[in-house]
Amino acid sequence: MASYTDPPEEGRGRRDLTVALVFLFFAAVALYLPDPLQSQVAEGLRRSVLRPFVATQVALAQARLRAENALTLQAQLDSLASVVAAQASLVEENRRLREHLDLDDRSPGTFIHANLSRPRTTGSESMFLLDVGSNDGIRSGDPVLMRNGGIGLVGVIREVTPDAAIGIDWSHPDFSASAMTADGEVFGFVEPRRGDFRGGDRLLLSAIPYYEPLEAGTLITTTGQGGVFPRGIPIGEVLELHEDFGEYTSEYWLKPVVETGSATHVLVVRADPSVEQLMQLLEGGEEDAPAEGGGGP
Repeated sequence: MASYTDPPEEGRGRRDLTVALVFLFFAAVALYLPDPLQSQVAEGLRRSVLRPFVATQVALAQARLRAENALTLQAQLDSLASVVAAQASLVEENRRLREHLDLDDRSPGTFIHANLSRPRTTGSESMFLLDVGSNDGIRSGDPVLMRNGGIGLVGVIREVTPDAAIGIDWSHPDFSASAMTADGEVFGFVEPRRGDFRGGDRLLLSAIPYYEPLEAGTLITTTGQGGVFPRGIPIGEVLELHEDFGEYTSEYWLKPVVETGSATHVLVVRADPSVEQLMQLLEGGEEDAPAEGGGGP
């Protein structure tokens, strides 16, 4: 007796195999496309097939941020109320100091507040999404900073759409920055090193002259060279010597000022800030740093 085969089930199996092979073919083609064309294809997919998923991810991330912010803001409000009550006499003194320093004459629009979320997909662990875009003045190559007591470097913008932006943080393999000690005496180069797990990613300071040993805790900042990062943005602190190349150069491990997993609310540097603006941020005076654009809670 001949074996029985369900024709519809057999046909469905062929169709599934055909669809899988088609997707495999397009994936192989996309792998060898030039980088600019890959970016165009990726942008097209995000705007079409993946648009609902990206929107859902952003909405969920913002909902989590709002829930966390409510508790954080309440604690900050209670703390601020106690500080204001205890130090009300400093208000007038601060007003006079601002007049002497002429802080109100600084040009506006240098920094833009934004909310940061993660794609949470395989292969995109070192990338992030911002809820501001070209409509807010964001451009590819703009540095991204975060307040963490002071200001610290998060990463840089890679792609921009009218209402969103995609960036890489300092743990991405493509990240690099010209660096120096905070006193401007020693110069080197900072790049990431992948750890055994996501939280194990580290920063390596290289090309340090062997005759310029660095002590643990030495602050490393950007040099302003290369036209990407403004001068003086903190990157990390020296942890320990990694390798000594004899009479040539040395390498040091750094402790990042901003841990990538802690970045939620960030500042995008839309224009090259003056030294005065940057110092005000580093000293924690965010209320004095002009900002506009979306993304604030």
